[in-house]
Amino acid sequence: MSDDLTIRPACPNDAAQIAAIYAHYVKHGTASFDTEPRSVEATSAKIAECATRGWPFLVCADGGELLGYAYATQFRDRPAYGLACEDSIYVHPDHVGKGVGKQLLGALIDAAQTAGFRQMLAVIGGGEPASIALHASLGFEHVGRMRSVGRKFGRWLDSVYMQRALGTGDSQPPAREPR
Repeated sequence: MSDDLTIRPACPNDAAQIAAIYAHYVKHGTASFDTEPRSVEATSAKIAECATRGWPFLVCADGGELLGYAYATQFRDRPAYGLACEDSIYVHPDHVGKGVGKQLLGALIDAAQTAGFRQMLAVIGGGEPASIALHASLGFEHVGRMRSVGRKFGRWLDSVYMQRALGTGDSQPPAREPR
């Protein structure tokens, strides 16, 4: 990993590398409750959906190699959730523990705020300690745990919920109402 890292919006050409990073976590980890990796086409569609809706989808690149990605989508699809987003962040397994995740999540927080979100939630599959520590380091607070809501690799998995305000959070009305 060089000192020349770039965090930028994802583009369609990134879909194959993003899909490969995600596939690793689907096949070998509990951070995702998916049991089948997402196709390159589905990944490309997710990038396009985020772009169309004005939601941030970022990648961390070292030259042409993607070291990780992060995106924020509306927390749930009902209109009143329109100012709350959920983050998703995955770092290439060869680059875990090198600060990529912290840089990506920091940039995603800023981009989500710029997109108009006021709250960010992390739904941490499997209660992954590294993900909990990463989110806590950037101001997320523990707000709940759902016990044994997933099952993967022959074991029950919890989901940990963490949350942080973006911008003024709920201290004043938003510039726009959810729609």
